[in-house]
Amino acid sequence: MAPEQKLSTREIVVVTPEIMHGTPCFAGTRVPVQTLLDYVAEGETLDAFLADFPGVSREQATGLLALAQERLLESISR
Repeated sequence: MAPEQKLSTREIVVVTPEIMHGTPCFAGTRVPVQTLLDYVAEGETLDAFLADFPGVSREQATGLLALAQERLLESISR
């Protein structure tokens, strides 16, 4: 995805008390972001996750993974 097409954090993930009791979810869905991380940890593919959760866009999923990578690298390089 080109930098000018990059989704904002709010387009990727939302935390709202009324949705899944405040669990971070993909924007516009009730799919917890933890679910994607669990899929990856279990060795599942991104395509498998997207097939099981069609409400989540590929851009949201890859955006979340990029955010997680960025934050992890920031935290360990301090």
